Amino acid sequence: MLLVLVLLICSLGVLEIYSATLSTKFMGVHLKQVYWILGGVGLMFVVSFLNYQAVLERVPLLYLISIASLIAVEVFGKKYLGARRWVQLGSFHFQPSEWVKLVLILAMAKYFADTKSECTAQDIVKAGALVGVPMLMVLVQPDLGTALTYIPIAIMGLFLGGMKARHALVILVLGALLAPVGWHVLKPYQRDRLTSFMEPEADPQRHGYQVIQSLVAVGSGGIFGKGTAHGSQTQGQFLPVPHTDFIFAAFAEEHGFLGAMGLLLLYFIVLMRLIQNAQTAPDRAGAFVVMGVVAVLAFHVLVNVGMVVGFMPVTGIPLPLMSYGGSSVLFMFLALGIVMNIRMRRFVN
Repeated sequence: MLLVLVLLICSLGVLEIYSATLSTKFMGVHLKQVYWILGGVGLMFVVSFLNYQAVLERVPLLYLISIASLIAVEVFGKKYLGARRWVQLGSFHFQPSEWVKLVLILAMAKYFADTKSECTAQDIVKAGALVGVPMLMVLVQPDLGTALTYIPIAIMGLFLGGMKARHALVILVLGALLAPVGWHVLKPYQRDRLTSFMEPEADPQRHGYQVIQSLVAVGSGGIFGKGTAHGSQTQGQFLPVPHTDFIFAAFAEEHGFLGAMGLLLLYFIVLMRLIQNAQTAPDRAGAFVVMGVVAVLAFHVLVNVGMVVGFMPVTGIPLPLMSYGGSSVLFMFLALGIVMNIRMRRFVN
């Protein structure tokens, strides 16, 4: 059932990528997306037959490899639109920061599964360092959107690990105190993105352009939508990157309120299915892994959809399984493969 739901979302994504890229320089990339999905399904089945407990035992090695891959981005990475995020492997541009999410999910699960006592301040510091090191390396690229997706992994791990309320309060206070420092560390365009969504009309031609065009696209879809390849904002190329970050806006314009709600319902059912798998996991580590996947998937959907409708800043976080991109698709299918792996072993002692 999980695979059927995921493939249904992917199919809607391919359809929208095809529609959004008609008569553009990106025309035909929907076929590449199909190849990524097929490759992802293959990887998912391979991973599902591995012993996830054996994978968890190799987390230290995987973590070191992930750090090395982020270093490789700085040394050998290709710079595109002012950011160095990809390593070119033949004709494929690999984004290591995507697969690092999966390693962090496994690392948090391994750490807290091995910690039998309650979550102490020392555990919080160690877990923060586990996530913080790669997060800072991704921020340097710079890739604020992907770096932010590491935060829900840490939060979910600490929450399930039994973090006390007073420790959570201390973290919130420290976060509030360090926020001004973080604000000054951000690049000017990143600060503009974080503020422009609150009043996009103040700069409609530059920083507020994406949000305004997205809102127009979503609103013009009405109840039933304008139909595939008939969206005025999408086909008129007013909507920026409609096949990646703003694919939900293009989908809402062409399929309307009912289509958008149907898509969100599919994501909700997938999340509920994943939570059910966490409840039936054979051990504590398995439950932690599945809930880590839930945290990342839910964060992606909430932030991307919130960005599209003007409730969240534009951070470049794609919509999982729908937005065009090989690294993102492969990460999701690898994560789902581990979830299937855990579910298949729910009756194993």
